[in-house]
Amino acid sequence: MLSKRIPTILPPLSLTESLETTRIYSAAGKMPAGQALLARRPVRSPHHSASGPALVGGGSIPQAGEVSLAHHGLLFLDEFPEFPRTILETLRQPLEDGVVTIARSHSAITFPARFMLVAAMNPCPCGYFTDPNKPCKCSPLQIDKYLSRISGPLIDRIDIHIEVPPVPYRELRGEHTGSSSDEMRAQVERARRIQRERFGDTSTILNARMTPKQLRRYCRLDAAGEQLLKQALTELGLSARAHDKILRVARTIADLAAEENIRPEHVSEAIMYRRLDRQL
Repeated sequence: MLSKRIPTILPPLSLTESLETTRIYSAAGKMPAGQALLARRPVRSPHHSASGPALVGGGSIPQAGEVSLAHHGLLFLDEFPEFPRTILETLRQPLEDGVVTIARSHSAITFPARFMLVAAMNPCPCGYFTDPNKPCKCSPLQIDKYLSRISGPLIDRIDIHIEVPPVPYRELRGEHTGSSSDEMRAQVERARRIQRERFGDTSTILNARMTPKQLRRYCRLDAAGEQLLKQALTELGLSARAHDKILRVARTIADLAAEENIRPEHVSEAIMYRRLDRQL
């Protein structure tokens, strides 16, 4: 339910993004009837029975897969561990490079694949491992086997992993509505405007795409922030990739708060968003 609402808080497609996405859909023969240009960010949610070529592209005549059809949009994978592990591993290169290259004996074709990946999974096979009201019936071995369907290198490439607890009845039926999608979208657009001003004319337009050189320049920490990050890397055994992602997320949290500098609380929050690093 949360994932389906993510597109409502994303900024509209820019003209350049719209043209790129339209070309992909036009080449794949998937343009909606009577529509010349895609105006909304695409949302793709393939079933866990989807094949490798269907997900990342391929075939005897190479065609764009779901990751390319989700270019500049959202790719939602529900029941994440139910996808075959060999197919999930094919996501590693698109997540890292933003493109998919389909090689054949006579040629190689590259499809763009710059998408936002959102995946959902249960904490265990029965789904009640962290539920305070229902006992979990799974053994530790079953839980470990279930979680191990998602490899560490793939988890490492996902910026944020959090646990979503059950919502109490009083909150489901309460009158308090929280922030609306319009309010959240306005906040996201302000943060993206800050990022555009920060990176100027460079090819980088989002914090998620910062190069190592840009990370050193724009993600400087004070002494308290450095100590927090050092402690997390040491105690959790995080990789260099996770280190960079924590800095990118912390920079984004600071942008959302309209803070020029990354504060220790921003680093702490970004570390808390690496939930699965403590389990895998």
